[in-house]
Amino acid sequence: VQVTESGGDSVQAGGSLRLSCVVSGYIGVPTYMGWFGQAPGKEREGVAALETWFGHTYGADSVTGRFTISRDNTKNTLYLQMNDLKPEATAIYYCAAPARGGLFSPQHWAREGSYEYWGQGTHVTVSS
Repeated sequence: VQVTESGGDSVQAGGSLRLSCVVSGYIGVPTYMGWFGQAPGKEREGVAALETWFGHTYGADSVTGRFTISRDNTKNTLYLQMNDLKPEATAIYYCAAPARGGLFSPQHWAREGSYEYWGQGTHVTVSS
């Protein structure tokens, strides 16, 4: 299974970016997927997750109203639309998928242990 993120860039505060994630080699469809961010000198944290079948989304309080997670099933691609970016959003953003057949737990969407497959990350830099 390969997870590949793209879309990271350097932007000014207030700008927007859309990150993309493609999962290849996965048997079936991931029951959920997530985005995580790791700011310089900090631990990786959950940013947003999407439960596949009902389309329920979950996000960190810090990004509510500004970041949107979505999925294009026809392209097998997960997106993270990031609007009104702030300098504190500077981070490496990782896309993650669970083990095949993994059961989604809303309480644990932001736990790294809920995911099996990770991408290499894409860099986002927001300057003030």
